[in-house]
Amino acid sequence: MTTTVSAPVLTTHPWLAFAVRRLGRLAGSVLILVSAAFLMIHLIPGDPVRGALGPAAAQSLVDAQRASLGLDNPLWQQYVDFLHHLVTGNLGTSITTGLPVSDVIRDRLPATVELAVAAFLVAMLIAVPLGLAMGVLTRGGRRPRAELGFTSTAVVLAAIPEFLLAVGLVYIFAVTLHWFPVAGRGSVASYVLPVLSLAIGPAAVLARICRVELLAVLQTDYLRTARAKRLPAAAVYLRHALPNAATATITVGGLLLGGMVAGTVLVENVFGWPGLGSTIVSSIIAKDYPLVQGVVLVYGVGVLLVNLAVDVILALLDPRSTIRES
Repeated sequence: MTTTVSAPVLTTHPWLAFAVRRLGRLAGSVLILVSAAFLMIHLIPGDPVRGALGPAAAQSLVDAQRASLGLDNPLWQQYVDFLHHLVTGNLGTSITTGLPVSDVIRDRLPATVELAVAAFLVAMLIAVPLGLAMGVLTRGGRRPRAELGFTSTAVVLAAIPEFLLAVGLVYIFAVTLHWFPVAGRGSVASYVLPVLSLAIGPAAVLARICRVELLAVLQTDYLRTARAKRLPAAAVYLRHALPNAATATITVGGLLLGGMVAGTVLVENVFGWPGLGSTIVSSIIAKDYPLVQGVVLVYGVGVLLVNLAVDVILALLDPRSTIRES
């Protein structure tokens, strides 16, 4: 009876079917991520406890530390214990500091989230107006030189790695001009260079996509009709063109936000930013694998949640997409 009732319910309610599919996909992705994070500590060559304590540490101390971490148990038992600890919110204990991994993440996560969200907002604030302006200026093949200059500049900026851009910004604006601090997280000025390092490349990509989407929308019949009715330019572009051109921009923007979260790993180390990015690098060097596992899980789950949010936003903008997937 359950099967015969649930199928019509999901068919009749596309939003319910959409939520079930997305949540099921999220659960499966999280399980794969958790399994990969667990196996990481066993696939990396060497003994993480010996590496963390140093070659001069007594074997009895190494054995005691392995026992306290549960690394002397069979692999299947370690996996079961790992899942149980995750469900109860226990990410383990850092080998190097002796602090709970959850406490380290709680202290460091806000700095990384602030950096990634600020970079995303700056990228959108730059990309959408610039893409719209270039789409309006170059529609119908107008101003080919401006189009060539815009496209070439966007391609170059998008190709520069975040850490290389960060080093260049530090040299120009911090070391040479002394406009901004070289490193640290404190005043508003300390956010400028790290945020720009993460935002410039994605902004260039989004601006190109926004321009291309706007040009495609401007060729549609309903936009031609709106212009034929001599509606104000603001109404034509902002009320009619922008919402229809925003779908691809939001999709790519969500994917780039996930990339920005990952990009904080390198940028934080350039600027001495006290977030998870600098934490994961220092923990890898120290072979503090419980901490590495916890940070990798946080990064992975963060990217998955961003992708889920993008799917929900796109479904709200175009409810027909939930029906097409049914």
